[in-house]
Amino acid sequence: MRALLTDLRLAWLFTRGSDRREWWRAGLTACGAALATAIGLAVVALLSLDAFHSVSFGSGLFDSPGDRRNVSLALGLLLIPVLGFLGQCARIGAVHRDRRLAALRLAGAGPWQVRRIAALESGLACLAGAVVATAVAVPLLPRATAWAGVVVVAVPVAGAAVSAVALRRVVADPLGRLRRTRPVRGPGRLSAAATRLLAVTLAGLALTPVFGSPVSFGLGPVTVLVLAALVSLIAVWLSGASSRQLGEGFAAGTSRPALLIAAERMREDPWSTARTHAALLLVTVVGSGFAGVRQILLADLADMRRKGRLGAHMAYYTTGIDLTAVAILLAFALVLTALAVGTAESLAVRRRGLAAQSAAGVPHSVLARALLLETALPLFPAIAVAGLGGTAISFWYGADVARHTDVPVPFTALLVPVCVYAACVLAAATSLPLLRRSVRPGELRYA
Repeated sequence: MRALLTDLRLAWLFTRGSDRREWWRAGLTACGAALATAIGLAVVALLSLDAFHSVSFGSGLFDSPGDRRNVSLALGLLLIPVLGFLGQCARIGAVHRDRRLAALRLAGAGPWQVRRIAALESGLACLAGAVVATAVAVPLLPRATAWAGVVVVAVPVAGAAVSAVALRRVVADPLGRLRRTRPVRGPGRLSAAATRLLAVTLAGLALTPVFGSPVSFGLGPVTVLVLAALVSLIAVWLSGASSRQLGEGFAAGTSRPALLIAAERMREDPWSTARTHAALLLVTVVGSGFAGVRQILLADLADMRRKGRLGAHMAYYTTGIDLTAVAILLAFALVLTALAVGTAESLAVRRRGLAAQSAAGVPHSVLARALLLETALPLFPAIAVAGLGGTAISFWYGADVARHTDVPVPFTALLVPVCVYAACVLAAATSLPLLRRSVRPGELRYA
């Protein structure tokens, strides 16, 4: 306990001594923690309502306990991209604090203690964001007041834990060099198991029209969620594997400098991008699947309203659909921000190598194109698989609904991966202004 208090005091001193270039990273961490706090307080406020409770907004969607539990579950799932974003902020923050981490190593601190102090710095930023979000949300959500203290404590603890996990492969050397230890092999057994399980699930769904439905309609959302998770795992594996194969292929056959630099980077560490893209691929699967399902649902609801078979007002159903769309867009914005932060973190890690390339005569435009190619090349096959997986889910749902009503073909699902891919390239391009700072000759003195 005394050691933890000492590390916490050091983390507070380092946070107070941060320069202006580091405060924006602490600000991003605080914003992520504020969003996580707001989500937690909203979940607590919904679950605190007893039995049937008339809510003045939402067109009746928040009145019944069952609907409130479903909305709370959807809000809870939003914490996954939020925690991923906090992990990315911790990684880039630790890299820029490498000189102070090296000073700790020279003073006798162990590698795990250095990582713990860096994680506690993120926890302090999370605490600031949680306190601000609670001060704003409690007057708007009075039923969450009783649990506000628990949420304020839980969010910084979760943020520090996620930061510690994100920094588990960061090693600070006493002489100021910070590196990441990488596994020799990428994910193997998990991807193989996910592929086999997905194949069995798809085979069962394909045989449903022949042998009947083995799963009741109430388990439909669970089946969709399992399919989305399996497709995302396979897409992550494909992102890392294709990154390595593309890097080896382009490095051996290209004569373009930008493509050669990007290919060597992809071949050196193919799984770093795969880990960064995990939440992005999951959102792509869910988003493309939801786009097709939404088109089918709206058509089915319109048909039921014409036949007078709706059990509630049309606004009740459309409000739920719209809130789901808002949640997916929010998750997409979070993973895009995490992608931009991850790209900036990659620049910070390689700033000495980039400065050496610039000093050797590599033009800035070539390094900028290489940076974009590092994101665009491995993402293309992974997003294509994720988009096709989500589209297949929407087509499967449409085939099930088409048994009792006419529904349109959900071609809108095919537009989602295209938009996601373009947005990812634009998110990576936001780190280009940092590239000019990373290639300054002054970085060479620390090599």
